[in-house]
Amino acid sequence: MNIIIKTIPHSDQIYPTVGDWRFDEDGTLQIRVSELGDWKKELLVARHELDEAVLCKAHGITDKQVDEFDMSESALFLDEPGEDATAPYHMEHMLAYASELSMMVELGVDYTEYCQAIDSLP
Repeated sequence: MNIIIKTIPHSDQIYPTVGDWRFDEDGTLQIRVSELGDWKKELLVARHELDEAVLCKAHGITDKQVDEFDMSESALFLDEPGEDATAPYHMEHMLAYASELSMMVELGVDYTEYCQAIDSLP
């Protein structure tokens, strides 16, 4: 498996999200992370996306299913669609979030500052 992780301007995300993943036709995992001005914060988002993507793949959940839920009318007003228990990738998202928090502690990233950096994106 090939994995490509890139930081991009937030305006280049395909929908309002700080991180996005998808598998190309050849199986390459593409992860796009919005620029946050701090490599540690960007790594945390990338780590979350990587964990979520491989768990979804292992459990038969496609990037199309994730995107459809994330862009659905019911998810429009959610801060984090994956936290919704009806999301098809809810458990995968929550496991990725747990790993993200563990790495955050090890990297010495302040949780409040991390959230503020994400929330400040347009």
